[in-house]
Amino acid sequence: MRKLKLRPCGNFKERYEQELTIFETDFGRICLIAGIVILFFSAFFISESYLIYVVNIIGIASIAAIGLNILVGFTGQISLGHGAFFGVGAYAAAILATDVSFPFWLAVPAAGFIAALIGMVFGIPSGRLKGLYLTIATLAGQFIIEYLLVHWESLTKGTMGIILPLPAIFGVELGTDLRFFFVIYICLILMTLLATNIVRTRYGRAFIAIRDNDRAAEGMGIPIFRYKLLSFGISSFYAGFAGALWAYYMISITAEPFTLWLSVEYLAMIIIGGLGSIPGAIFGATFIISLNEILRLVTDILMNMEMLKGIELTLAPLRELSFGLAIVLFILFEPRGLAEVWRIVRSSFRLWPFSY
Repeated sequence: MRKLKLRPCGNFKERYEQELTIFETDFGRICLIAGIVILFFSAFFISESYLIYVVNIIGIASIAAIGLNILVGFTGQISLGHGAFFGVGAYAAAILATDVSFPFWLAVPAAGFIAALIGMVFGIPSGRLKGLYLTIATLAGQFIIEYLLVHWESLTKGTMGIILPLPAIFGVELGTDLRFFFVIYICLILMTLLATNIVRTRYGRAFIAIRDNDRAAEGMGIPIFRYKLLSFGISSFYAGFAGALWAYYMISITAEPFTLWLSVEYLAMIIIGGLGSIPGAIFGATFIISLNEILRLVTDILMNMEMLKGIELTLAPLRELSFGLAIVLFILFEPRGLAEVWRIVRSSFRLWPFSY
């Protein structure tokens, strides 16, 4: 008699190495590679320089949002000082480039480590505080750093700001938006892979345990204060790294952009994108930056309309209103953010033409 060869129906894991893979199938890996190739080649077909500028800002914001999502989404530690740590990275890179003559490739990660150290200092209250009290403590850190950036004139040049030298890598100057595009998105890919692997290690599992129940995590032997500080350090490193890229990209920096509103924007990115999701941070950054640009265009159009000449001041809060409305709508209708929307869409394609 012929023996029937039984084949498994579904995706079964037989080894621990299969459990640790980022992509379960070769199709996912092929889609990732194809997406990266399309992303880089599409830059050559964008003729509008301002559009490349917006795409570059999205890439920088995505790096910072990934760091905040590790702290808030994976560890459950709310922070209102992420914008300040972004500014610390920007000023650290500027000071290293101008006063110490660090090259671009060394100043950017060094600025990230400086921001990480300062972030861990302001993360010390997390050992005894959580929830609203920790939020207030990080808010105090935001205001302290804001004050120092403006008034420590011997280091930060105060309101005069700092002009950075033109960055270069291996003798190639990054003097155009297109060249910076490749640098920013290569950094984004590397930082995304780093974050994905961090949350899959024992450190990431400890972060999630602390988020879910810090007392139970401590009972299991996890030193929660040490891991909370580590989470603050990783989050601040991402913010400082992104801030350093931003400083080199903008060439000239002042303390004006690194306000509480910037921290609120980063919180909005991870809430709308999806807490506890690395791709969600990128989705949220894309949504918020795009919303900023759309609101700017709409405001400019409305300001130039003859019938609205007398109500310019009433249009000023349009940005804040739109941000608040977007956050409320996502919390009400899709609390898991754009990452959950993407998961549903992807599952629908995977199950098509069946409806279940």
